[in-house]
Amino acid sequence: MRRERSTPRKDWQSTVESQGLIFGTPARDAAGRSRPYWDESVHYVFDMDEVLSIEADVELLHSMCLEAVDNVVLTERYRDFGIPEWVWPKIAESWRRQDPHLYGRFDLRYDGSGPAKLLEYNADTPTSLLEASVVQWFWKTDVFPDDDQWNSIHEKLVERWGEIGDKLPSKEVHFTWSTADPTGEDHMTTAYLQETAAESGLDTIGLAIEEVGWDTELERFVDLEEAPMNTVLKLYPWEWVVDEEFGRHAVESLPKTLWVEPLWKMLLSNKALLAVMWEMYPGHPNLLPAFLDEPNILTEYVRKPRLGREGANVQIVAPGYETQTGGVYGEEGFVYQAFDPLPEFDGFRPALGAWIVGDASAGLGIRETAGLVTDDGAAFVPHRIPES
Repeated sequence: MRRERSTPRKDWQSTVESQGLIFGTPARDAAGRSRPYWDESVHYVFDMDEVLSIEADVELLHSMCLEAVDNVVLTERYRDFGIPEWVWPKIAESWRRQDPHLYGRFDLRYDGSGPAKLLEYNADTPTSLLEASVVQWFWKTDVFPDDDQWNSIHEKLVERWGEIGDKLPSKEVHFTWSTADPTGEDHMTTAYLQETAAESGLDTIGLAIEEVGWDTELERFVDLEEAPMNTVLKLYPWEWVVDEEFGRHAVESLPKTLWVEPLWKMLLSNKALLAVMWEMYPGHPNLLPAFLDEPNILTEYVRKPRLGREGANVQIVAPGYETQTGGVYGEEGFVYQAFDPLPEFDGFRPALGAWIVGDASAGLGIRETAGLVTDDGAAFVPHRIPES
C-alpha cells in the first residue's frame, strides 16, 4: 500500500459532474486550505495480495456482525444501544423474518502490514457510494486502463436487487431522500441506487421522504399519486425515524411496508456494536478493544458517541494526540475504543471504506484527512491495483 501522485485529467471537474458527482463541499489540507472533495491528483496503490486479504477480513467481519445481531436479539440487550423500548420487539421480528438488506460500508484502519481493523460499520445509511462505484472506476479506465481496481460494487448491487426482489412485497420500489440535505448527496446516492434497481428489472419511483404520505383509513404509506408504497429505500437513519410520529407508522406497519435498510440494522449502525463484538470475540485480530460507557482497561482511547456521524463529538485521549471535535451527539452515550491512529502517508491519513453488498465484499473507497479524525473535511481519493 502506497500513496502516489498523478496528473488530474483535463476538465476533470466537468467529467465527474457528468457522472453524478455534483455534491461534496471542499475538503481541507493540513493547513486548513480548501482542496477538492474528489482529489485525483493523488491515489493509493495496492498489491492484489493486500486486496484479497482485506476482502477476506471484510466478509469475516460481516458474518461476525450478523452473529452480534443474533446475540443482541436473543439476550434483548437493546438498552445498551439506547433504542426506545417500544421498538425492541419490532427489531426482533424484523431479524427473525430476515427482512432483506442491501449494502453497507465498513470503515477500516489498514496500513499494509497487518490485518484490517474495524473502526465502525455504516450499515444503515452509508454514503460515498457513487464515488466508490462509478467515479473512481472511470478515473482508472481513463488514466490507468491496464490496471485493476477493487470495485464490483455496481454489478453486485444489480445482482443483489435481483436476489431480494422475490422477498419484497411487490416489484415496485420507492426511493426516498431528504430535502433537508443541502449538499444533494443523499439525492444523488438514492438516484444511483434507483438506477441499479431498475437495471435489475424492478419498477422504481423516486420522491423526497417529506412527500411520503400516510393513509389513515387504509393504514398504509402512499406516494404523491396516493398509490401504496410497499417497499421503500431510505437514506434517513432509523434512530431519527423512530423519534418522529412518522416513525411509529414505519415500525408498526412492518412488514406491510418493507424498508431498505431493514429495522434490524439499527443494531449494526450503532457504535455500541463495537463493544458487543469485543465481548463476543475478545482479542480478535480485526477488532480493537471497545467498551460501553467507560474506558475500562484502556489508557489510550477514542471516545465515540453511539450515534455520531462525520467524526462529530469524538475525543481522543492519548499522549501527544489529544483531540476533541464538536457536534450535537453524545446524549445517547459513548463507546470507548482503543486508540490506533490511522497510518500516515505524506502527511495524510487514509480511512478505508470497504463496501459489502448483500453478504459479499464488493469494493473500496478511500477518504483521507490531515487530522486524526475522518470528518466532513476529508477528501475522497481513488485507488488502483497495478497489473502484475
